[in-house]
Amino acid sequence: MFATQTQPIQFIEPDTRKPVFHIREIPVYGDLILAPMDGYSDLPFRSLCRELGSAMSYTEFVNVNQISYRKQVVDAILKFKYDPRERPITFQIYGNDENTLVEVAARLQDLEPDIIDINMGCYVRDIAERGAGSGMLREPGKIARVISRMAKLLRVPVTAKIRLGWDDNSRNYIEVAKILEDSGASLIAVHARTKEQAFRGEADWSAIAEVKHAVKIPVLGNGDVKTVADIARIKAQTGCDGVMIGRGAIGNPWIFSRRDRDQVSSAEKIALLRRHLALNLEFYGERAGLILFRKHASRYIHGIFGAADLRLRLLTCTSVAAFDQLVEEMGEPLHRPQGQV
Repeated sequence: MFATQTQPIQFIEPDTRKPVFHIREIPVYGDLILAPMDGYSDLPFRSLCRELGSAMSYTEFVNVNQISYRKQVVDAILKFKYDPRERPITFQIYGNDENTLVEVAARLQDLEPDIIDINMGCYVRDIAERGAGSGMLREPGKIARVISRMAKLLRVPVTAKIRLGWDDNSRNYIEVAKILEDSGASLIAVHARTKEQAFRGEADWSAIAEVKHAVKIPVLGNGDVKTVADIARIKAQTGCDGVMIGRGAIGNPWIFSRRDRDQVSSAEKIALLRRHLALNLEFYGERAGLILFRKHASRYIHGIFGAADLRLRLLTCTSVAAFDQLVEEMGEPLHRPQGQV
């Protein structure tokens, strides 16, 4: 069975060339970075993206209350597991209480991350309306206090990921960016939409350009980067130091090698799908690993012969053996002689 045979990840060795940018004293040797995405940017997926060219790693975000109040601590710490070869590794956290944010960030240093990032961009109602995630954008004073305290207390750099504001009537991204820099943040990642937009509408790349012009620390541009051409366009339009890619990488991690989906053969897609599942099973165990992988599988098979018929079966598959059989069926057309039906 393929899923029990995990090929080792071939991490890119440290580059001896000039870094693209620094996060304080930490060099980053590339300009494409996998975005932190809850439910997606776990160790298995991050590892594959790093192998294909993502220049650094961000964990999924973790609610500081889970750690501070010992609720679901095991699940929270699982999200911070990383391979040392992923470095630089960034732990992303969120919360609405200033003291808890600072205290948990200080304790997380024991796990030896390179960077700690504060999520100020999550738009989910239960998070944002409680003053965490993008809810922090409504309280610039709190942002200043939290970042200042962390920058003075922590050994590692502090960074932040933001949106443009709460809604179109409160687009305060320039104010927030300047506060972050003045308070000691070492990098800002900008998702070019407001909280109210969520993922609707077009990302406003001109706002990223304004942030880049307003601060001296590195700026990552994020939003609507789906193709290699988009990478070139966002860099040319904004001058950003790096490009953070989220949804555009799900099912298409080859974008970090600057290859579009239609440049990747079906055989290569299936081979990586197999490896990804094997890594999931190794990391989470068979049952959870398969369930958590199904959402990735539906994206990997996009454009593959017979994908429409197999998608529902993959999404509802309950055993690794059955999943293996479905993947075998998916690969059969690849081995047919040319012209054979």
